[in-house]
Amino acid sequence: MITIKTDSRKVKKGDTFVALKGINSNGDIYIEKAIENGASRIVCEKGSYSVETLNVDNPREYLLNELKLLYHSYLESMTIIGITGTNGKTTSAYLLSELLNRSGNKSAYIGTIGFYIGMERKAILNNTTPDICDLYELLLDAYDENCKYVVLEVSSQGLSYGRLEGVPFDCAIFTNLTQDHLDYHKTMENYALAKQKLFEYLPRNGLAIINDDDAYKEYYLLPKNHNVTYGFDGGDYRILDFNLNLSGTVFRYEYKETISEIKTNLIGKYNIYNLLTALIVLEQLKIKIDRSFLSQLESPGGRMEMVNYHNNLIIIDYAHTPDAMEKIIGTVKEATKGNIYVVFGCTGSRDRLKRPIMAEMATDMCKFAIFTSDDLHEEPFEQIIDDMTKELKNTNYEVCKDRKDAIYKGISKLTKNDVLLILGKGHEEVMIIGNEKIPFHDRTIVDNYISNC
Repeated sequence: MITIKTDSRKVKKGDTFVALKGINSNGDIYIEKAIENGASRIVCEKGSYSVETLNVDNPREYLLNELKLLYHSYLESMTIIGITGTNGKTTSAYLLSELLNRSGNKSAYIGTIGFYIGMERKAILNNTTPDICDLYELLLDAYDENCKYVVLEVSSQGLSYGRLEGVPFDCAIFTNLTQDHLDYHKTMENYALAKQKLFEYLPRNGLAIINDDDAYKEYYLLPKNHNVTYGFDGGDYRILDFNLNLSGTVFRYEYKETISEIKTNLIGKYNIYNLLTALIVLEQLKIKIDRSFLSQLESPGGRMEMVNYHNNLIIIDYAHTPDAMEKIIGTVKEATKGNIYVVFGCTGSRDRLKRPIMAEMATDMCKFAIFTSDDLHEEPFEQIIDDMTKELKNTNYEVCKDRKDAIYKGISKLTKNDVLLILGKGHEEVMIIGNEKIPFHDRTIVDNYISNC
């Protein structure tokens, strides 16, 4: 159990509270609350309090040193693999963790869809990359459960906030970099540099696996690391060809003049990238797997999650960036004979630049689009829709604020061999409006419609 805390709300009796300077606030203002909750020791830059107080020049440096001193011997006994990128993190991480478990190498997964030990979800997490103390808590839980490996999704904001400093990574994977989070990072270069930190954390000759097709790959090809690349256009692992339909994908790749053929139930070119990264890790770590496992793999919930409806298909996916939307619609266009409909919204109080891009893309590539709510946060729905539509020339769309009604309308449009894409929320089980988290799950809405029709 971690006895050091940086969040006063999580302090228990006897804990040490370290007051860190954050992006928007200073931890000093939470010291009294930490003491009220039971902290027996305070670490801060200056001041004296009613419990033992230690003044240090740099509380963050103190925290990292203490975590390393107390817990690194446990963490270093596991192989820790970090995966970063705009799209593909969750699926790549989940597939890798699943393959490790199926090969007899007990693995934990930490990321967007929660905290897993083996194939069992232990907790839902508030952030893709948790607070540094919470992260150490999860890593120690994995150690206590005899995990040999931990697969960790690494977000750019988690890296920027210092949530991963001091974690002894053995392997880092870069999937891709496309427009997202520019409300926070401001420029694509800043975004790329934030993710670069993961590769700087690797020890010398640490394993770095990088998408050779991505325009930002040079940020991650650091000379100190053992770099392995993959892609369609080049790389150490080169994808030669593929064939896909709505029941699965077959692809071939070449590595060191050896050609391998892979058959999987996963659909889409982007899932070739996702699965190949997992296979590369296993091969580079000299872990053998039964190839029959590959045909049993499934994407995590809310990632290309398919529901049959009469002669039609409903697909639920987390796609919430222009790149992810383009890829999933493009994949479906290649594999279906019917019309494609889409239901999606754009997140409030986040990157506004991608909204018109996604609205135009949806209406260009699909028969019809229904624009609806996603997590609004503090932003009015009307402003989000205005951003999406004010310069939109296409007219094959309608606006439906209630996401449940929008999903119902989308399903009602399906006739024969059609596909409805429900995008943006994926696995998520709440809708965030202001400070409220309202229960909402796309798959549940779909199931309710089908069971009542």
